[in-house]
Amino acid sequence: MESVMAKLGVITDGISRDLEHALSVMTSAGLEYAELQYIGDKEVGDLNDAEINQVQSLVQSYNAKVCCISRHNFAGMLVGATEVGDANYNQHLDGLKRCIEMARGLDCPRVRIMSFRREMILFGLNGADHWIVSKGAWDKLLKLLTPVVQLAEDEQIQLVLETGNNAMITSGFLGRKLLDDLGSDRLKILWDPANSLYACEPTHPDGYQALGVDGIGHLHIKDAIVDMPKATVQFCELGEGDMAPYLQPLADDLKRDGYDGVISLESVYRPNNGDFEAGFLASVGRFRELFG
Repeated sequence: MESVMAKLGVITDGISRDLEHALSVMTSAGLEYAELQYIGDKEVGDLNDAEINQVQSLVQSYNAKVCCISRHNFAGMLVGATEVGDANYNQHLDGLKRCIEMARGLDCPRVRIMSFRREMILFGLNGADHWIVSKGAWDKLLKLLTPVVQLAEDEQIQLVLETGNNAMITSGFLGRKLLDDLGSDRLKILWDPANSLYACEPTHPDGYQALGVDGIGHLHIKDAIVDMPKATVQFCELGEGDMAPYLQPLADDLKRDGYDGVISLESVYRPNNGDFEAGFLASVGRFRELFG
């Protein structure tokens, strides 16, 4: 398969919640795509029409494009304590609807969702299924996500569900299983392979092969040093952490397999005596070198 032109971006509030400043820094660094999560004191989905119009004007003035509306829809909710139609569920569903409206207003093709709160053991055999599996959690997850996917189909919007380190979908493997079980083209995985390190899934070849390039709707790239026994994560400059051995093989395979989505640098690294913008500047060169 022929390689395609890379589409590189950044989650803008990882540089600054001042969107104009973030766009200036982003475009000066050679990135074209803005992923929107927090702007000023608001999360996406909470902006009013005038604020959305201002965002559109700023994006256009920097010749940028919005690649994803990334609200934390359905994050942190226990599947066992949540039902379709209850107050908290409906609040998140309404937030998703506002994100879909915002995406349309910004000519953005995709909206992020999360996958509730993590249950550690979903499947088991030879007695584990009796003693330690969170019984019914997987089926409940499918039940909770079914109306969400139906909304995406009705609205003809692409949802991307992120692999989170404290979410039900933690790995490329579980992402693929979810896609297969729900069976909708309107849902793909927002793969964050660094998050999946906390699920003990090596990015390459394990995570990439399990998920498959056709299952990836969007990508987050960052680096971290993960210590599960100590329940600790340390973010670091791209290529200096546990992602280091996987970055080049991942970049090569994405190009080989014709991945045509956006790759966002998730700028969450803050160097000692520095800020998040300094962390972005420390990693963006390597990011472009690898994935550009």
